[in-house]
Amino acid sequence: MELTPLYWILLMFSSGLTAGDASLHISPDSSQVFEYDSLTVSCDVGWVVKRFTLKEETTECGNTWGKRNILDCIISSLRTRDIGQYWCESGSGERSSTVNITVHDGCVILESPALPVTEGHSVSLNCRYKKTPSNLTADFYKDGSLIRNESTGVMTIPAVSQSDEGLYSCRHPELGESPESRMTVTESPGSDTLYSTVQRPSGQRM
Repeated sequence: MELTPLYWILLMFSSGLTAGDASLHISPDSSQVFEYDSLTVSCDVGWVVKRFTLKEETTECGNTWGKRNILDCIISSLRTRDIGQYWCESGSGERSSTVNITVHDGCVILESPALPVTEGHSVSLNCRYKKTPSNLTADFYKDGSLIRNESTGVMTIPAVSQSDEGLYSCRHPELGESPESRMTVTESPGSDTLYSTVQRPSGQRM
């Protein structure tokens, strides 16, 4: 499938850091949103929301984008320039896990979890349309290959496993295809596997 600008951003994140105790929340809980939708990114008290996009180096909510309050960063009327990675950061430079947000100016998006999902949990992927068509049927793809057709436009995985990790997208026969989003699956709590990691921007420009 065609590479989107988001994947060029991902190539620019090279060295890993261990996530701190900060909580990162996204509303709506989706890594894809339509252009002109709103997005709320929430952190713990004392942490701020930062991002890295194609248009900017690392910047903080409330400076040139977003409206900041004690816990939340509210981004109204999203544009494609808002595509990028978002995270919470403390004053000492500790970082939460990150989320990759895609803003799509087309007719179809795939609503999938923005943060990693835990092995064994149920996950629903929703093919969402800007205007509701008479026929909701959608094809779902994983890593570029067709895996399922759903008449409701929703694909549910009852208990996700490591084998379900990959790039997902959906396609409506008339409205077209969504961008791809990566779903990451983590092991159940208590395992020896690190639950979540973050990535540090390399500082390189496109």
